[in-house]
This record gives sequence, structure tokens and C-alpha cells, in this order.
Amino acid sequence: MDLLFARWQMGLSLAFHIVFAVIGMALPLMMAAAEAAWLRTGEAGYLDLARRWSRGTAILFAVGAVSGTVLSFELGLLWPAFMEFAGPLIGMPFSLEGFAFFLEAIFLGLYLYGWERLNPRTHLAAGILVCLGGAFSGAFVVTANAWMNTPAGFRLVEGAVVDVDPVAAMFSPAAAAQVVHMLLAAYAAVGVAVAGIHARLLLRDRSNPFHRRAFAIALAVGLPAALLQPLSGDWSGRVVARTQPAKLAALEGQFATERYAPLRVGGIPDADARQTRYAIEIPGGLSLLAHGDPAAEVVGLNDIPRDLWPPVRAVHLSFQVMVGIGSWLAVLAIWGALLWWRGRLFESRLFLKAVCVSTALGFVALEAGWMVTELGRQPWIIQGVMKTSAAVTPMPGLAAPFALFTLIYIGLAAVVIALIRRTIIETSPARRTA
Repeated sequence: MDLLFARWQMGLSLAFHIVFAVIGMALPLMMAAAEAAWLRTGEAGYLDLARRWSRGTAILFAVGAVSGTVLSFELGLLWPAFMEFAGPLIGMPFSLEGFAFFLEAIFLGLYLYGWERLNPRTHLAAGILVCLGGAFSGAFVVTANAWMNTPAGFRLVEGAVVDVDPVAAMFSPAAAAQVVHMLLAAYAAVGVAVAGIHARLLLRDRSNPFHRRAFAIALAVGLPAALLQPLSGDWSGRVVARTQPAKLAALEGQFATERYAPLRVGGIPDADARQTRYAIEIPGGLSLLAHGDPAAEVVGLNDIPRDLWPPVRAVHLSFQVMVGIGSWLAVLAIWGALLWWRGRLFESRLFLKAVCVSTALGFVALEAGWMVTELGRQPWIIQGVMKTSAAVTPMPGLAAPFALFTLIYIGLAAVVIALIRRTIIETSPARRTA
């Protein structure tokens, strides 16, 4: 039971922190883009937008820093055996993440307090460095997670770690695919979310120049990332097929080992009956996507020991949610690009409504994707090397801190929502003149 509460607490902390982490990657890019547009055009509306987004970045960066610190402590307190084993191997990306975090924090401070003190181009350069710091910070953390999925850079001799190569560990087989997939997910989720907020306001007043500018910049960040995301997902899927056959089988609800394995759309896996019901099957689709050959053999869960199966239903359904939303956002990207090309981006009420409805979908896909990544690796905390049950702390009573942290996160989320509404949304030009 304590193992369950440890996993729940870590999962809750990750689910909370990832929202602020991805905003810290993407919102500074929109902030810098707005300032660059102001420098190029001289239009004061872009300057107002950059200032407003910089205040939002500051609030969310502070919350992300706190929740990230909590996560770092939880790694040591909840999973001491894991940290003892993995510390020499993933210490390098975590250290580099610390440098990237400080880079982001330092230049965010310069950006926030340098409006009247720095040369405009120097100020913009500080904003660009905030963007880079956020991106590198996220990338380094993701390489550590990728190592957990595809451990590399060491040998085990009688249970002891020898020949440690931290560079090889950081650039493990899954690292590049996971980093690209995560960065694109961040830009897509945040870009579409910000565009959705302004789409709702444009539906009330489509001529409002402030919301037009904000909507266009947010789409310029979110929609290209959404369009590229299926390609990065295909890359990640091929890596999973090569390195984590049990995860791939769970993703697709694939129980039998077979050639011409079908790609399933929807469906509900039944682990006891060892079949996936109600799915639409595309013959050979999984073999083609996983191995580039519709006749390739795909290993099913039936050929993997039952105690090494991930929670199949949760992994499959999370994967379906992620893929479904990702596909919709890619369609939205193509739709938006066509409207932009025709000069009708702000004229289509149907498109504005579609973006408005999609406001939170990127974050839902993001959370579902992390469930796929983490649950799909179970029962391993380090794939094929250490089980999660062997890494958990022996300390009893973990239900109490789980309940406490749940209440803290709920309260913190309420405070953040109130701050964002008061600082950014309720002080927008449209509301001030209403």
C-alpha cells in the first residue's frame, strides 16, 4: 500500500509540475515574439502584450520552481534506492538542468526589471535567453527520464555499477526522440491554450486589435508544433518498438505475437481474456508504423511474463487520448494555416469556436502522454534493471503526506488561477474599456 501511495504522490507532483514546466518553455517564446513585433512595427499593442505575458511568465515560473524543488526532494525521500543506483548516471543532466534553470531565472529578472534600463535590443536578447533557458531545462530533465526507459552508459557486475559513462547515459537511445516530442508538446499545448483564451474574447469582439495580435502570435507558436507532433510521435513509437516491446504491446492492446499486426483505433483491452474489444483495426498498420514493414512481427503481451506487464488498460486508453487529441490539433493547424493564407483567420467563427473548445486539450494530451511514458514502463523504475517496488522508501505511513500534498496542490492551483485572472485577463485592454 505504501508503494501505491508513493507512486500516487510522485504522479500527482509530476502532473502538477509539468503544467508549469511547459508554460515556462513556451510562454517566454510568445513574450519575446511580441516584443520583436513591437520593435519591428512600433505598435504599442505589441509592447502591452509582451509586458502582460512577461508578468504571467514570472508568476508561473515561480510556481514551477517551487513544484520542481518538491519533485527533487521526493526523488530522494520516496525513491532512495533508485537515487543511490542512478545518481552517478543521471547526475549530469540534472546538474545541467540546474544551470539552465539559473540561466532562465537570471535573464527573466533582467527582462522583468530592464524595460526602462536596457537597450531595447539587449532587452529582447534577454527574453530570447529566457526562452533558451526554459527549453534546455526541460530537455535535460527529459534526457534523465529517457535514461529510465532505455538505460545506457554503464555495466552491471555482480549487481554493482561499473564503467560509468554519464555522456552515454544522457544520450541514451530514447533521449533525442523524447526531447523533441516533449518540446513540441509544450509549444503546442501552451500555444493552443493561449490562442483559445483569446479566441473566446474574439468571439465577443472580432475587431479587438489586442486579442487579434495575441491570437496570431499564440497560433504561430502552437500550430506548427501541433503539425509536427505526429511525426515526432512516429519517431518515438519506433524507439519504443525497438527498446520496450511490453510498452508497445500495451499501447496498442496487442496480446498475440503476430505478423501484419493491426493498428487499433479505440478499443478496451481485457487483460484476463487477453483481447482488445470494440477497436477499429487497420491490418498491418502496427507492423508498418513500428518496424516500417507491414509483414514485420510484433511481440505481443502473451509472450511476456504476466508479472512484467504494464497496466494495459490504463496505458492503452491514455495512448488513445494522446493520439486522438494530437491528431485533432494537427487538423486544427492545417485549418488555421489555410485561413491565414486566405486572410480569413479572424473571420471564421467556426474556427474561433474550434480553437476555443481546444483550449485545454493540449494539456490533457500532455498529461496522458506522461501516463503512457511512466505507466508503460511499469513494473520497472529503470527498464529491465530495477523494479519500482525495489526502489521505494521503507518508511511507512505514506498516505498522510500524499493527502497533505494533494491539499497543498489544490490550494496552490486556486491561488495561481486567481493571480493569472487578476494580473493578465481582467486587466486586458478590452476589459479596461468595457
